[in-house]
Amino acid sequence: MNGARWEGIVARAACLAVCAGVVSGCSVSRGFAPSKFGTEASPRVHYGEGPTPIRRGVYKLGAPYYVAGKLYVPKDDPYYDRVGIASWYGSDFHGRLTANGEIYDQNRLTAAHPTLPLPSNVRVTNLKTGRSVVVRVNDRGPYMHDRIIDLSRTAARELGFAGKGTEHVRVTYLGPAPL
Repeated sequence: MNGARWEGIVARAACLAVCAGVVSGCSVSRGFAPSKFGTEASPRVHYGEGPTPIRRGVYKLGAPYYVAGKLYVPKDDPYYDRVGIASWYGSDFHGRLTANGEIYDQNRLTAAHPTLPLPSNVRVTNLKTGRSVVVRVNDRGPYMHDRIIDLSRTAARELGFAGKGTEHVRVTYLGPAPL
């Protein structure tokens, strides 16, 4: 085999190896790069379709913090009762740690709120249908400009808007949730 032909074979093999690495990297979730909000997703600690293990979190209020240039001040507000837009988050965060150290499970009735104590219970009512559900707030978010709560996929299904993505809701603080 002459040298030029050998070099061509080696070059093609190297190109295939690089392409295979790029393609396989696309199929494996390695976590999120910092988002447009300047925060990273927490590490994934549970993979697969089986039941998500229960991991005990901690009570957390937290210090004031900035996300995307906006200041959030966590506080215990026993009279919290707001109307606004809810969204939901699902498989991208399934199995990742929540802000208070629990494991997010899109199949449980949980939520993320930017300022309420973690964990706490809130009642979320769909203003269009009147359907209501009590969820455990164990994470921080949402950070979209007009949203007041991010619900698990199951909570959004219970309220009848999982297919839609967002809905107008009322969120009423019920009190601290047990650890």
